[in-house]
Amino acid sequence: MHQIKTLITVMLCMASVSAFAQLDSFHAGKTIADYGQIATVEGMNPIPKESQFKISFDVSKAAAKGEVNRSLNSAARFINMHTAVGIPMENIDLAVVIHGGAVKDMANSNAGYVHNNAELIQALSEHGVRFYVCGQSAAYYGVKTEDLLPGVTMSLSAMTAHALLQQQGYTLNPF
Repeated sequence: MHQIKTLITVMLCMASVSAFAQLDSFHAGKTIADYGQIATVEGMNPIPKESQFKISFDVSKAAAKGEVNRSLNSAARFINMHTAVGIPMENIDLAVVIHGGAVKDMANSNAGYVHNNAELIQALSEHGVRFYVCGQSAAYYGVKTEDLLPGVTMSLSAMTAHALLQQQGYTLNPF
């Protein structure tokens, strides 16, 4: 039994070292340096420089207390990845539709929610990313329009926001 426990411990340590080694391959992007770390991908299929991206991200999971929302960070990663391979920022048009518990991540501290998303939302907004909060989820969680961080818009619902974005040519990138 002791040998099995030792073997399991060694395997877990090796897996941890491997996981940390993988994190070492990520670095800051040049467009949004403080968020959305990226990895350089060797031998990838080239992306034409004239590519146009109109994507809506669907975000429903709230950040862990005191952390940045991972899905919002992924929007920064999307920008950093594509600008790093030569796609001009003007060819990247992102919208983020927030519903469920994640609406709390879009509220200011006056609403009583503590999170670390304000700087990331500001950085994304400065790069043209638009944010739409589901009004139905906001009502459920007691988040009012005046509680939203700068750059965040209240929508009737997430379903409505996605439908309108789709009519404008956005594709959906769910998380």
